[in-house]
Order: sequence, then structure tokens, then C-alpha cells
Amino acid sequence: MTKYDVKIVDVPVATLWTNEYSAREIDSLAIDNPCDIKTWLDSLDYEKRLGLYTGNLVQSQVLYGQEVYILEEKEEWAFVALPNQASQKNELGYPGWIPKKQLIKKETYSLENGPIAVVEASITALCDDHKDVILPLCFQTRLPVRRQEGEWIVVMTPTGEGWIKATDVSIYSSSQDVRKGTGKDIVKQGERFLHLDYLWGGMSSYGYDCSGFSYTMCLANGYLIPRDASEQAETGRNVPLDEIEPGDLLFFAYEEGKGKIHHVGIYYGENKLLHSPNTGKSIEIIPLENTIYEKELCIARRYWE
Repeated sequence: MTKYDVKIVDVPVATLWTNEYSAREIDSLAIDNPCDIKTWLDSLDYEKRLGLYTGNLVQSQVLYGQEVYILEEKEEWAFVALPNQASQKNELGYPGWIPKKQLIKKETYSLENGPIAVVEASITALCDDHKDVILPLCFQTRLPVRRQEGEWIVVMTPTGEGWIKATDVSIYSSSQDVRKGTGKDIVKQGERFLHLDYLWGGMSSYGYDCSGFSYTMCLANGYLIPRDASEQAETGRNVPLDEIEPGDLLFFAYEEGKGKIHHVGIYYGENKLLHSPNTGKSIEIIPLENTIYEKELCIARRYWE
């Protein structure tokens, strides 16, 4: 790995674009630093949101403080791999393009050694030592812990120290020690995001796509799984469809379950599906009975213990 330059994401959410020309004029707020993901998404009507998918513009997203491997650079853009998002597209991690201005040199910053703070709030604030807001942090953002001072956790950021409300994070002794949840815990985390709008490529609490949702709810419970639905369906423990339990991932394929996998959701229990469906819709719980999903259900996988 040492032959690749390692940089750190320096915005709340960096979008991973398909190529260095993918971002449209309307996407300027998403590729700047500081970037304003909420205002960007609020500016996109249905057609512009759908275009992220139909135009194959976006691949994924990555949160503040995460490492990326620099594979190539072209003017203002970097071709990167995301090591925390496993993908068959690149053995180093999910590949795509991020503006260089959204990345920062690694220096001594590291999530590998010592305690970490994991954001449990949907959105919280990273503050300076005057408690003024520096930037918003999304659910599951992870930062190294320096110390606790009263109701605040002092964390290390790519640019120095920051302060987060202790009530908005969980502290673990290392990245490997994040609490392993049950299937019901996966469901419980997912329920918190009901009515959040779907976002193609979405990997943050501003919007998830189907596999980004299942990935993040598993991550929140201590399970790191592949990024894409088709690859999530190849790992984990296979569960017969008549033995599924809440928290299992359900996969859906074209041609009434015989074709290519195109969707994933979380089994809610009571023959219901918790999922992020598609552009124009939001995270929901629906009965499977007498739906297209009932016909297309083909595989169940269990990642929880």
C-alpha cells in the first residue's frame, strides 16, 4: 500500500464521481470545499437527481476523516480507491474521482491506533475550541479521540483538534472494537432514517441508495460488508428464504428472481421490507406480499452474529 499516496477526506461527504467530467454545473456545491451537501440536494429536482443514475455520473460517497488511496491525478481531480468500501472493481477499494480540494495530506492523522469516536446522531456539529460550528458530521463519521472535557469529546481531525458533543458519539478503544449488534439492532438503526430521500450513490445520512443503506446499517453494528448489492449477495452467511430473521439482507433480481441482482433491503420481520427504494422515493417499510419484490426475492444473507 505504501506506493500509493494516502489522503484524508476534508469535507462532511465527498462524492465519488464516475470521471473527472461527471459533475454538472448544478453540482458545484457538492464538489467545492467547504461543500454544502444539503443545499446541493435541495436544489436537485427529480430529473436532476435521476440524472445521477441515468447519466452514470456518481459511483459512491465517502465521509469526513476517511482515508483514500490516490491512484492518478488530472488537473483538479484525483482518481482514488476507498479502502473501507470493498469492490470487485478495484482490489484497493471502490474507485472513482474526487476533487483534490476535498482531500488533505495525511500527516500523522490515523484511525488505526487508539480510541475512536463514532457519530451516532443523524447529523451533529464539529466545533472549534470556542464551540463555534466548523462543519456538520454525518452518522457513522469516525474520528480519533484525544480526550473528554465535560460534555465534549475532543477529537483529532485532518486539520487539528475539534469538539463534538459527547451525547452524539460512541467511544471505542479501537476501530476493531466497535460493538457487534444483532439483526434487530440493524433494523432499529435503519428505522431512524425512515422518510429520508433516496440518493443514487448515497452513503451518508443526507441520503442513501439501497446498498449504501444496508452497508451503513451493518457498519453501525460492527459489520463491514461490500459496497454494492451484487457483491453483498455473494458474502455473509446464506440463509434459506423460509428461515430469514430481522436484520438479514434480502436481494432482488430481474426476471422474477432469476436474472441480475438490482436491489437490496433489510428484512424487517412480519414479512416486511425496510429499504431505500429509488429516486423520488424515501426509506420505507413495506409488506412484501403481492409486490414485485415478493416475485423478485432471490437470496438472503446474514452478516450479524
